[in-house]
Amino acid sequence: MELFQTILDILVSAAFWTAVLRIATPYILGTLGELLCERAGVLHLGIEGIMTMGAMAGWMAVYQGADLWAGVLVAALCGGLMGLLHATLTVPLGLSQHVAGIGVTLLGTSLSYFVYRLVLPQASTPPTIEPFQPLDLPGALAQTPMTYMALMLVAVVAYVLYRTPVGLAVRMVGENPAAAEAQGLSVTAVRIGAVVAGSALMALAGAFLTLSAFNAFFFNMVNGRGWICIALVVFASWRPGKALLGAVLFAAFDALQLRLQQVAGGVLPYQLFLMMPYLLSILALVLVARRASYPRALMIPYRKGER
Repeated sequence: MELFQTILDILVSAAFWTAVLRIATPYILGTLGELLCERAGVLHLGIEGIMTMGAMAGWMAVYQGADLWAGVLVAALCGGLMGLLHATLTVPLGLSQHVAGIGVTLLGTSLSYFVYRLVLPQASTPPTIEPFQPLDLPGALAQTPMTYMALMLVAVVAYVLYRTPVGLAVRMVGENPAAAEAQGLSVTAVRIGAVVAGSALMALAGAFLTLSAFNAFFFNMVNGRGWICIALVVFASWRPGKALLGAVLFAAFDALQLRLQQVAGGVLPYQLFLMMPYLLSILALVLVARRASYPRALMIPYRKGER
């Protein structure tokens, strides 16, 4: 009963929801990016490497003298270039999306660490920058500009996907590329554009970690967030609104376990609390994914004229 009251007190505190929105932000951006790619029929397993690249590139640009928003732009451009590589391998060349994605992850991660060590060979502790500061707003609204940017991008991606001809083209090539081609669309161009845009969003997720959540770049800082984003896309049934819900839900589990460790950490092993968000997310995924409707052309290469 005492534990239940403790959890209730945590759930109604403004500090808890402030932490939830902060933790959810990279998941929101990464999930939107993966969702955009998969809506166009391309599975993008390069997300982990692109998030690492975005984190390093954005931080490095600011460390070298650029302002914070320029760092965000540099991260997005680097993510877009990595996305172009993945799209080239998987769309016109039709290579395995699984293998290409893992290759992009390995390349992005290794290249980020290489550039970091090339520029800062002697750094034993990560140098710091002045990151985005929370806005002067009450309670849980005191978030950094990048969190608000992520929330706005949910609405933007939803609007583009369901209210514009571009969004219709993206959904069409992910469902029935032959029909899209019959309508005069270039399946290749639409898929490449979706992967590049989605990869830029993934890089922004990484840039949030170094430019907003923390103030430095260090190895393994992405720490599997990209893989969680891929699972959240399935949880969201490829819908931006549900992607936001899934990201906030996972972040709430994570923020709750951190606080429960402080309350009951002396009684139970902390590893049990660390597992909690993943176990609850798997449970939610099992319950929701059974009725999920996959894009029918997901992971299916398309060549013009083929039936």
